[in-house]
Amino acid sequence: MRRGLIVPLLFALLGLAVLLRLGFWQLDRAEWKAAVIADVEARRTMEPVALPAAPDPEADRFLPVALTGTVGEGVGVFSTWRGPGAGYRIVAPFRTDDGRRVLLDRGYSPTEEARVPKGRIAVEGNLHWPDEKEADPSDGWEARDVALLAEALETEPVLVVARATSAPEGVVPVPLDTAGIPDNHLGYAVQWFGLALVWAGMAGYFLWRQARRTEG
Repeated sequence: MRRGLIVPLLFALLGLAVLLRLGFWQLDRAEWKAAVIADVEARRTMEPVALPAAPDPEADRFLPVALTGTVGEGVGVFSTWRGPGAGYRIVAPFRTDDGRRVLLDRGYSPTEEARVPKGRIAVEGNLHWPDEKEADPSDGWEARDVALLAEALETEPVLVVARATSAPEGVVPVPLDTAGIPDNHLGYAVQWFGLALVWAGMAGYFLWRQARRTEG
């Protein structure tokens, strides 16, 4: 091989190696994400248990719980939903039979105003700490920021997302599912491998042209 082609060849091989490595890394991430989704799905669909005394945001995330108590006046968090579209998630204080106060995401409502169920109701749902941050609720809530909502509604920083209640009162429960977990790694892997193929073709053509030029 002519010396003038050694550096371009090394550069081409290095670029190809980097692109292939990124593609295989995305395949590894796709396998990891599939395991995460399977774990969430298995945890989400377990039989509901009593509300833990001190729920942990990591260990108890998506844990199904069953509780009974009374619902207070809540707030509407502006949101969009796959079905009806734009509307509000009604987040309200829920006082359990044993005197605890937690946040209850009752579900979807087309308006911020939602009727408050009268008397004692039963709720099944999942514990959740959504990765949402509220910038300024003074003009209306736009995120389920558990810490800020708990402060505003005077509850524990614990959110139960209802999947069923004995008195929905016009609010449609929006159960937790895995549809909101992004899983684009396989598509990214295809893109990186496609770029690697294009890189290999362009590098091969460039090296061929350089070889022809030096022969001439």
